[in-house]
Amino acid sequence: MLNTGENQVNSVQGSSEYGAAQITVLEGLEAVRRRPGMYIGDTGLRGLHHLVYEIVDNSIDEALAGYCSKVIVIIHHDNSITVIDNGRGIPVDMHQQLKMSAVQVALTKLHAGGKFDKSSYKISGGLHGVGLSVVNALSMALEVSVKRQGKVHYQKYSRGNPLMDLEVTGDTQETGTTVHFKPDAEIFQETVFHYDVLAKRLRELAFLNKGIQIELTDEREENKKEAFKYEGGIKEFVEFVDKIKTPLHETIYFEKTKEDVVVEVSLRYNAGYQENVFSYVNNIDTIEGGTHLSGFKTALTRVLNTSAKVVYTKEEIKLTGEDVKEGLTAVVSVKVQEPLFEGQTKTKLGNSEVFGVVSSVVHDELSTYFAEHPQVVKMIVGKCIDAARAREAARKARELTRRKGALEGAGLPGKLADCSNRDPRKCEIYIVEGDSAGGSAKQGRNREFQAILPLRGKILNVEKARLHKIMENKEIIAMITALGTGVGEEFTIAKLRYNRVIIMTDADVDGSHIMTLLLTFFYRYMKLLIEQGHVYVAMPPLYRIQKGKHVEYVYSDAEMTKKSTELGEGVVVQRYKGLGEMNPKQLWETTMDPSVRALKKITVEDAVAADQMFTILMGDEVEPRRLFIEKHAHEVVNLDV
Repeated sequence: MLNTGENQVNSVQGSSEYGAAQITVLEGLEAVRRRPGMYIGDTGLRGLHHLVYEIVDNSIDEALAGYCSKVIVIIHHDNSITVIDNGRGIPVDMHQQLKMSAVQVALTKLHAGGKFDKSSYKISGGLHGVGLSVVNALSMALEVSVKRQGKVHYQKYSRGNPLMDLEVTGDTQETGTTVHFKPDAEIFQETVFHYDVLAKRLRELAFLNKGIQIELTDEREENKKEAFKYEGGIKEFVEFVDKIKTPLHETIYFEKTKEDVVVEVSLRYNAGYQENVFSYVNNIDTIEGGTHLSGFKTALTRVLNTSAKVVYTKEEIKLTGEDVKEGLTAVVSVKVQEPLFEGQTKTKLGNSEVFGVVSSVVHDELSTYFAEHPQVVKMIVGKCIDAARAREAARKARELTRRKGALEGAGLPGKLADCSNRDPRKCEIYIVEGDSAGGSAKQGRNREFQAILPLRGKILNVEKARLHKIMENKEIIAMITALGTGVGEEFTIAKLRYNRVIIMTDADVDGSHIMTLLLTFFYRYMKLLIEQGHVYVAMPPLYRIQKGKHVEYVYSDAEMTKKSTELGEGVVVQRYKGLGEMNPKQLWETTMDPSVRALKKITVEDAVAADQMFTILMGDEVEPRRLFIEKHAHEVVNLDV
């Protein structure tokens, strides 16, 4: 079903020339279905959601050009998607070269679109011109409705092929484009959209394009709808990211155009120890950074060093990039007419000239701001100096740990029961709560590929400590040494000794706390472990059900009730409160045998939400944690105190 949104979106009128003549054709479509990963990254969840982004990006490009003020995204019950905008509408006139409508050209010809014609779009996120055609090629069904020139135009497709010609279905005074599509299950490993993933990206786009309204509705759940609109743009973005942190000063914001590059920056320091810096080019999330981010960081370090000499005249201070990032929250957004990205997925900017432009703008604007706000400078520089001292202390702590390790032999922690295989791709390590469970795990494991590291007690809460304090914690040192990656500035994912890092704790309050402490440590100091899919949580059974000689293990209350009913009378149910209650054989059969075990893979769908959650659960502020507990208390099923 195609929801045209006739009454939901009002048009934004524009007079710029945008017709079939502006649609440029480069090549055909067949390769997309054969190698979809080349165009959308992969055929997993990331690629699935990328389909939505491609369509929404077209609407945002219309907004950048001044012709769109509202975008609506709907997730339907069948996991199909509708995207509605009130832009100019895709051109509907005949393309003279191809003898078909411009709508059909955009939907069936790869690298066809207005993005190649600079009079249509001076700045664009959909630079490769593959958005509509790729989504069409990878959808089992797609419908497009265009409101343009007083008419509603409609066409239907399947797997990239038109099922009909473009036809006029009605009259309208509005303009805009509606695309409804259902991803092809033959292509994608999973076709269920995650609301939180889409909400995160749409919220970002609303922050990056101040004034535009973006709505997200999930018809699969009653009353699940959000509207994103931020008149303050990225200044509000910084304040949103930092909303449960303790700020050190007011949010700094500036925007300036230099050499045809629009530079927009907002930043603020907080009392915490973590860095949250986000960078974008033409609304594209450059998660690997690039020249714009390097220019920002270089200028920030230079300005703070200059300011430090003014504030601390009697001290010799030399801050590094590492020193100035502690507690920094920043958003760097640039608009570039001809961006050069490294790789098809467009996650790192390569334009060398952008480095100089951003560096110059940031240096000038921050120098002016700091000259007018000496107290802010003093506060920030003081925090940076503390960070520099802590970093030096952490370096000395690492050196001391290395020397101790060298004296003790191989350098691996003594309580680590390592595996015999030396190929990291085939190995996994269980980080186990307590010596008792650790002993059972050591006896029950497969020694070839499974390593066991028992933890004694709870590790340090790293949310409240700098790295040099963390390096004094024996349990954390044991983990760092066992994993082999190093930590902080020295972290190297290539040195990881195990493909899977599996957290195995009791199913009680203490176990949950230990798991949260471990996840906080990995997220704050070994983030790539999570981002690259190496961290898992083991799922030990909650109950052992026995009738006669027949034994079954179940993992939830609902499953226990069902199984007990099926087995009838004479059933003996044992509730496991801890891993130590299972003998080695039971632990292997239920929790460690790869052929039957259940593991939860830890992923980050929304980095901002993850950062806020760790701050709520493990940070200094009590009030946000109290509110969180009150809100979610009703969700608790089993509480062993």
